[in-house]
Amino acid sequence: MSQSFASGFSDEHRRTGQTVELLTTLIRNECVNDGTPESGGEVRNADAITAYLDGVGLDLEVFDAAPGRRSLVARIEGYDPAAPTLCLMGHTDVVPVNPDGWSREPFSGELIDGEIWGRGAVDMLNLTSSMAVAFRHLAATGYRPKGDLVYFACADEEAGSAFGARWMAEHHRDAISADYVLTENGGLHSGPRDAPFIGMNVGEKGVAWRRLRVRGVPGHGSRPFRQNNALVTAAAVVHRIANYRPPPRFHELWREQVDTLGVDEDTRAILLDESRIEDWLDAHPSASTAAHLYSCTHTSFSPNVIGAPTSMKTNVIPDHVDVEVDVRTLPGEAANDVQAHLDEALGDLADEVDVEIIMNDPASVSRVDTPLWDALQIAVGRRFPTARLTPQLIIGFTDSRVYRDLGAVAYGAGLFSPDLDSSDYGARFHGNDERIDLESLALTTQLWLDVVDSLWS
Repeated sequence: MSQSFASGFSDEHRRTGQTVELLTTLIRNECVNDGTPESGGEVRNADAITAYLDGVGLDLEVFDAAPGRRSLVARIEGYDPAAPTLCLMGHTDVVPVNPDGWSREPFSGELIDGEIWGRGAVDMLNLTSSMAVAFRHLAATGYRPKGDLVYFACADEEAGSAFGARWMAEHHRDAISADYVLTENGGLHSGPRDAPFIGMNVGEKGVAWRRLRVRGVPGHGSRPFRQNNALVTAAAVVHRIANYRPPPRFHELWREQVDTLGVDEDTRAILLDESRIEDWLDAHPSASTAAHLYSCTHTSFSPNVIGAPTSMKTNVIPDHVDVEVDVRTLPGEAANDVQAHLDEALGDLADEVDVEIIMNDPASVSRVDTPLWDALQIAVGRRFPTARLTPQLIIGFTDSRVYRDLGAVAYGAGLFSPDLDSSDYGARFHGNDERIDLESLALTTQLWLDVVDSLWS
């Protein structure tokens, strides 16, 4: 039967130490995913987690989608086949880093002034390691849940999941199948300190990456006059897309998100008025805040990569140039809506461009009237009794979308220190000086135990 794992400080302190140690190892393994099939090297982190989980009687399986692209699944079988399965899922890859922008070595995993530094400390090796520690603790203490409990450390989240969760869903669905999933990223505090809102991510915008091939006519670089230079046209394409402003559209969770911002009534009214929010965002003194709120209320277009299908040379006018655009869609938008946006943005240049779909996953949202949401509220309330859980729709993508496609309820969860500033935290995703504090690691490690305890009690 289910049992409580409320613990004293010494046990919690020991588990936090294990989370720190495992997190440090995962950071130092440098599983950098640059989007190419041969990058990632997640086998290093999968093997490190396997070694950590070994020896407590767990059923461990590894899956290789390609050389070096390894995922790990561990399972504690439940005693009631009719009970729901819960999966704790964390990815093991990290994005590339430019060391020049960092104050510390990006893969050191150093503990400095109560914070662990390194690429992946926030996104999302902190959660992946804390999940592993909680999972091992449950197995080592002989815990048997009512439903199956699964731990899934997966590869390739950062480049779209083709060698990770998506591949597993297509080739080994039974190994990762779950009714409920907890993954990245929630648990930040907002609002008044004595009665905070704590956000959990229940949905995310769609990801609709596009490659725009701009056509031209090749020629010699010494004769540029009146030539059809694909690079020159591509520059105009980039400029038009960067300046394109689709109208705002408020999704079903926007009103609740505004309620957590702690703004005055006049500002709240503006944020809920599609005819006035644009001017307010343009005039906001914080570019970071404005960028976030804009992405919450708009389909966004970011031209981020330019290249060519063949190598370019200084004295050759190129006939093809590729522009890769990161498009993030709002709930309800499909591929034809993305194309309509691009046509409007490009205007008369649309005929000069061939559009290729790189990725096209629509926005997804999980309902909150579930036992898992109730368990999260109970678990958070053990540490913050006056806190109110609030559902959020995030502007990035996670592997939650893969599970939602399979019919699961998936939330981005966690529990972080009330002293952790949400803007500062958000800037660390894929940014410089990525780091996480020890209090947040302790709170999150315990959260997984408390959720498991509450879900099946």
